[in-house]
Amino acid sequence: MKKIGIIGGMSWESTIEYYRIINSEINKRLGGVHSASMFIESYDFQEIEELQHKGEWTKMAEILSQTAVKLEKCGADFLLIATNTMHKVAPHVANSVNIPLLHIADATAEAILKENYSRVALLGTKFTMQKDGFYLEKLADEYNLDVIVPDEASQDEVHRIIFDELCKGLILDESKNKLLEIIDNCRNNGAEAVVLGCTELPNIIKTSSLPIINTTEVHCLAAVEKALAKEIKE
Repeated sequence: MKKIGIIGGMSWESTIEYYRIINSEINKRLGGVHSASMFIESYDFQEIEELQHKGEWTKMAEILSQTAVKLEKCGADFLLIATNTMHKVAPHVANSVNIPLLHIADATAEAILKENYSRVALLGTKFTMQKDGFYLEKLADEYNLDVIVPDEASQDEVHRIIFDELCKGLILDESKNKLLEIIDNCRNNGAEAVVLGCTELPNIIKTSSLPIINTTEVHCLAAVEKALAKEIKE
C-alpha cells in the first residue's frame, strides 16, 4: 500500500471526511482491520482564510509547498490537497516535489464523464466559481465539459454559507434550503448534475433536484485507487 500525504485543515470539518472516507474504503476493499497508511499536515485555517481573502496566493503557494516537501521527506508516495479552493496553487505545489499530486478537479472530471454528463453546475467558494483558469477552465479545456455557475448574488450566498457556517460546523436548515434553491435554478438553466466543489458542501447537501458529484468523496476514492494500485516496474 502506498502512503498518502494529505495537506489538510482547510477546513478541519472536511479533513475529517477525508480521513473517514479513505480509511472506510481501504477497509472495505482489504477487509480485516486494514486502514490507510497516511500522513496529515493540518493548518490553522484562520491563517489560510485571511490570506485567501487578502488575495495573497503566492504566500499560500509557498506555505503549501513547504508542507508538500515535508510530507515527501516523511515518506509520502503521493499528495492530496484536501480542499477545492486551494487547488488554485496546485501547480506550484506539484512543482515543489518529486511525487505526484492528485488533483481534485481531475478526479471530479473523471466522475462526471463516467456518468456521461456534459453540462454541470459548480458550487463552491467564489474563488472556485470564478473564471480565472484554475477550476472552471480545467474542466472545460482539459475535459470538454460545459460548466455553469450561479448568478453573482447566489455565488455570494454560497460563499457566505461556506465560510460563516460550514467551516465552523454549523448546519442550518435555512442555508440548506437556500442552497437547494440555487441548485434548482441551475437545473432550470440546463445543468445535468451539480458539482459540490467545496469539500464542506457535502456536509449539508445530501440530496438535491440534480444528481450530486461529491468532490470530497471522488477525491478520496481516487486516492484509494492510487494507494492500492500495484507498482508498475519499467
